[in-house]
Amino acid sequence: MSMEEKQNSQTFQGFNQSVLRPSTREEISEIVKLSYKKSVPLEITGLNSKKKIGRNFQAEKTLDLSKYSGIIEYKPEELYIKVKAGTPIEEIVKELDKNNQQLAFEPIDFGYLFSGKSNWGTIGGVVSCNFAGPRRFKVGSARDHVLGFQGINGKGETIKSGGTVVKNVTGYDLCKLLSGSFGTLTVLTELSIKVLPKPEISKTLIINNPHVKKALEYLGKSLSSSADPSGGVFYPDSFEKHFTFNDLIHKGALTGIRIEGPSNSVDHRINMLCKELDLLKNEYSVLDVEQSYIFWDKAKNLEIFSNTKKNLIRIVLPMSETLNLLQKLKNIDFTYFLDWGGSLIWLELNEISIKILNEIKEIAKQHNGYYTLIKVEEDMKASADIFTIDPIKYRISEKIKKSFDPKRIFNPGKMYSGI
Repeated sequence: MSMEEKQNSQTFQGFNQSVLRPSTREEISEIVKLSYKKSVPLEITGLNSKKKIGRNFQAEKTLDLSKYSGIIEYKPEELYIKVKAGTPIEEIVKELDKNNQQLAFEPIDFGYLFSGKSNWGTIGGVVSCNFAGPRRFKVGSARDHVLGFQGINGKGETIKSGGTVVKNVTGYDLCKLLSGSFGTLTVLTELSIKVLPKPEISKTLIINNPHVKKALEYLGKSLSSSADPSGGVFYPDSFEKHFTFNDLIHKGALTGIRIEGPSNSVDHRINMLCKELDLLKNEYSVLDVEQSYIFWDKAKNLEIFSNTKKNLIRIVLPMSETLNLLQKLKNIDFTYFLDWGGSLIWLELNEISIKILNEIKEIAKQHNGYYTLIKVEEDMKASADIFTIDPIKYRISEKIKKSFDPKRIFNPGKMYSGI
């Protein structure tokens, strides 16, 4: 038997397993080719940190990329890192820390929400889902930091786009198309990601204010000011038990505004912002560097919802529409907090039904927003809309899916029924 025949025989024997764990790009390609040939649907996973987000679907086999891991190239002076898609975010963060650099879009650690403990997942999962943390309004989402990628399409063919330098390019940017596709178009194998220096220091202005209307005024003024904040959140008083500052338990609702940069600049901008917002001395406090990091980790990783048994919805909309939307939800039993300066609502529902979900979805659409079901009861996933999409965009998505994955073998039905 020739070497090539031996390799194909070994791959085929491995293909009989229900969970496939390739360690090379060639193995991934061979698995996909066999899946395409036999019309075998694949569930694509990494560390399963976001496995529960999306619709339930039937897949004959699981393509587990956790063994396809490692940093391929890291050039701090050129502000990029090239990694295999199965590389844990934790490993990337540790490497960037050595050069005082960071993934500026702040990947969310969904482990707290689903299991009560940290699980950042892999870089491939983060890019595929395109979630970003509090710095989103300032630096963009995950897709805005992808310089290039290499992947395997639904026929087992290698595709690639972009490069490893920050520059403007002509033509369609496939990186942005694949980011947010939840693994339904391509198996990502390699990613080149833009990194940025960490700010010298980060401090947070905490404003004591009892009402969301006033909080949105503070956030709106802050985001348009020369203080140049990199984070803006509002927590109603129902979450006060989650925050301890200066060894004292914070009482009541709060607005948090993050200011980053050189030490002298940060202090100056905070003082300037306090004057612009007409704050009295007893209305605010300032978190020092360590407390500020803890505060924003809680916000980014949704720790206030840690291991919640309830249902969680993510609504993105213009900040100018946030207050009106919340007022229209007054007949629904929920708790919430605001991120992205007021344009992201994390909505925890105390009771749920298809009627309630449809009502929330329609209200979000009326206010130029969209919703995503992040956590929902398993028996509702088959009938509930997990993602917002209109008929025209659905038909476009169908055509895109067919061009990348003609036999629908990648995460079929994960985002939308029929795709």
